[in-house]
Amino acid sequence: MERRSFLQGAVLGAGLAGAGSAGAAVNAPALPGNRPQDPADLPFVTDPGERRGEMLYRSFGRTSEKISAIGMGGFHLGKSAVTDAEATRLIHAGIDRGITFMDNCWDYNAGRSELRMGAALAQDGYRDKVFLMSKMDGRTKEEALKQIDQSLLRLRTDRIDLVQHHEILRYDDPDRVFAEGGAMEGFLEAKKQGKLRYIGFTGHKDPRIHLQMLEVAAERGFHFDSVQMPVNVMDAHFRSFSHLVLPYLVQNGIAPLAMKTFGDGVILKADAPIQPIEYLHFSLNLPVSVVITGIQSQRDLDQAFEAVKTFTPMDKAAVAELLARSKPYALEGKYELFKTSATFDGTAKNAAWLGEDVASVKKLAPTME
Repeated sequence: MERRSFLQGAVLGAGLAGAGSAGAAVNAPALPGNRPQDPADLPFVTDPGERRGEMLYRSFGRTSEKISAIGMGGFHLGKSAVTDAEATRLIHAGIDRGITFMDNCWDYNAGRSELRMGAALAQDGYRDKVFLMSKMDGRTKEEALKQIDQSLLRLRTDRIDLVQHHEILRYDDPDRVFAEGGAMEGFLEAKKQGKLRYIGFTGHKDPRIHLQMLEVAAERGFHFDSVQMPVNVMDAHFRSFSHLVLPYLVQNGIAPLAMKTFGDGVILKADAPIQPIEYLHFSLNLPVSVVITGIQSQRDLDQAFEAVKTFTPMDKAAVAELLARSKPYALEGKYELFKTSATFDGTAKNAAWLGEDVASVKKLAPTME
């Protein structure tokens, strides 16, 4: 029986069983739940990382690369509240203290984030001290290659260490990426040309969409080097990437990249009885390669290093106690707006960034009326 038919039959059967007698309670179909039974039943890091100076360093998946356990988020560095000079100072200060993982994206702040990072890395050999990542929105080969070339120019480099398919938010995104003429063809061509070294994808909407992307990749015999996703004390309770996606990544040697520790500050507005350092400790306690955090001030930078300095692996009891404090605020995703609203969905608001449909789609459906 085909999978679709099986699932439809299972749901239909559950509905008929619940409606079998008048007045009987209707049972919900056995679908994947939004909330784990035990939020603390998570994979924990077994090795906090190699400590050198002020920083911990962890393996990048199954590769031989070592990257800093804290990554510098590119979005915040491009905000208008940060000057060009301050962005350069923060990047240099972070690298000097041990941060090697640099996060960015083709669309961040209309390119200003990449321009600022490129200008900072071009000085005094800083480019060769970091593992540089950026993300591309394009879903077609043509659009992906164009965006990669633009990012290379802005970042003032001849190669980006890691390029990721950005905002895998929709169930059709995996099919578009892997289609004939899709973005993956562009990434692989750019890799052959030496413009990038590793390939990953990102998303923040629903862990089941991440699993769909991984399934489509596996069907085509492709192994991602990395996957970026939300990891925080709220996520552990609701549509959890840490529960549904992280174990698969660890098992298959794919580098998990943690983001949305604070959700661009929105999660902190819950006023849960949790200190900012504890949010960072929770993410560091999971077997992720790096925790990418927004740094737009000296306070943010110092906080990130303090989190590394004071981090020691927590056992399940300690994690359970921390998650118990976050539970009242987390069950409906109210403060994880990247999951429950369109606020963080840049490609939904700017569909042109994805590019046009590939030729085969245009041929099959040239017009829609």
